[in-house]
Amino acid sequence: MPRLDDDTTGARIKEQRKLARLTQRQLADRIPYSYSLLNQVECGAKPANLDFVAAVAQALRVDVTVLTGQPYVTELQQDRLAELVRPIREALDLYDLGADDAIPEQPAAELVAAADQLCEQVRATRLRKAAKALPGTIAELTTAAWRTPSTELWQALASTYRTAHDISVKLGYYDLSAVALDRMDWAAQRASDPCLAAIRQYMRALAYFREGEYRIGQRLVAVGHGIVGGAEQTREAVAVTGQLHLGASVIAARADQQDAVDTHITEAKRCAKQTGDASEVHWLSFGPTNVALHRMSAAVEMRQYDEALDQARKITLPTALATSRRAHFLIDKARSEMETGRTEAALSSIVDARHTAPEQTRYHPGARETIKGLVHISRRTPDTLGHLAAWIGL
Repeated sequence: MPRLDDDTTGARIKEQRKLARLTQRQLADRIPYSYSLLNQVECGAKPANLDFVAAVAQALRVDVTVLTGQPYVTELQQDRLAELVRPIREALDLYDLGADDAIPEQPAAELVAAADQLCEQVRATRLRKAAKALPGTIAELTTAAWRTPSTELWQALASTYRTAHDISVKLGYYDLSAVALDRMDWAAQRASDPCLAAIRQYMRALAYFREGEYRIGQRLVAVGHGIVGGAEQTREAVAVTGQLHLGASVIAARADQQDAVDTHITEAKRCAKQTGDASEVHWLSFGPTNVALHRMSAAVEMRQYDEALDQARKITLPTALATSRRAHFLIDKARSEMETGRTEAALSSIVDARHTAPEQTRYHPGARETIKGLVHISRRTPDTLGHLAAWIGL
């Protein structure tokens, strides 16, 4: 059994509970989980999964990161990714400084292409490559947008801020992701682009999803619908509308609202029928396959693991599917297999996820949760699982 020290999620939950002057029984009464599970998490006998931590954070009125700490610090340093975060933070602070005379003028088309390439790299889970190029691209686009303001330049700048958000979330820097979303709103307003503004609300909603504030997340999705609903109903607008429904479906699932899940999935399917595969629209990967993947994810969030595996068997992943979505599917599948006692299959799925997208898998909360869970339930840790546990710093 793993030894509990002062730097585990369970230890932090215990500390925050005591600061709130609550007994274990009192805290258990405020969350949709048993006293027994809370006790086991605090003493280190069981790992704390994502929805459990979100529920405890909400009950204690603290941010999730207060309970998890800044995740992945050691691994980020080993992978030399932590050193890439500060330049991103500095680039996000350039937004109101106007043009930088030291940056030469560049063709707008090249800058737009650079912003698109960053989105593509994130979808391909090449996080290091994207993180290294991002600060320079932000600086160049910021200068260009101030020198010769145009819709396409403001749109491209908003896209780079969205990439900053994506990278920050994947590496566990949630404070930085919030700054990036504020900058995205700033640029989207100057671009007068309702679809970008709606996507920003979608991403804000997912931030509250991680914090367990489901009602706020649902309100933000509704705001996003209001923004894009007032725009011309182009294929782009329909794809964004569909993605908003997919985001709402997983939020509703975490909130245990089956009827709302079904409604949002139905609406997303309707949108996907209109758009077909719209993977290229704002790099959202929207389309019939993504609807099926979110339906499976919703089942996982509602702890309907047999249903999730049934959905997984029906899904055929197209070869053109973004690597990030393919890895997420494997991680959801692994969690469902672990929770239904299929430990060998779960280990195989996690190994596949690692081979598919090593950087994403190493820093994905769901993958880490599953690896920790497999370690806890294994009487004898296979070499492969031992290597995975060491790989994530367990």
